[in-house]
Amino acid sequence: MTTPEPTSVNIDDQPGHYIRRLHQISVGIFLQELSGLGMTPVQYAALQTVSNQPGIDQRTLARSIALDTSTTGGVIDRLEQRGAMERRTAPTDRRARQLWLTAEGERLLAEAVPAMLSAQQLILAPLTERQRAEFMRLVRIVVDQNNALSRAPSETGR
Repeated sequence: MTTPEPTSVNIDDQPGHYIRRLHQISVGIFLQELSGLGMTPVQYAALQTVSNQPGIDQRTLARSIALDTSTTGGVIDRLEQRGAMERRTAPTDRRARQLWLTAEGERLLAEAVPAMLSAQQLILAPLTERQRAEFMRLVRIVVDQNNALSRAPSETGR
């Protein structure tokens, strides 16, 4: 197989370029829809995951949302400073920190969910219902099959 000349490579034919652009668009729409809440997509993911799994430890949260542990620690620090989340020492392992939403965290998440769902609809708005289902099916395959190549693989494979 011969390597093409650099001048013959079209960036618009590269999936990585479009994935990066889609990420930019996704974050932009998310921030627009949740502008009044001052929340990032990663903070939302942490809040939602802790809400779904109260008492989850910090390492498991990091693996669940596919972040490295130091980045996750910073996200939790900021949510803790906002009064939305708290760390508690695990009763069975004093080194482990379990995570819990506070009443403020529950309120913030309840306010965020409708705006987050609106953001998801806006992201996929150019597609028909059938195309949306197909897009999600295909993107899950790409993410799941490449999970091990991530710098922070997800525990769930996504």
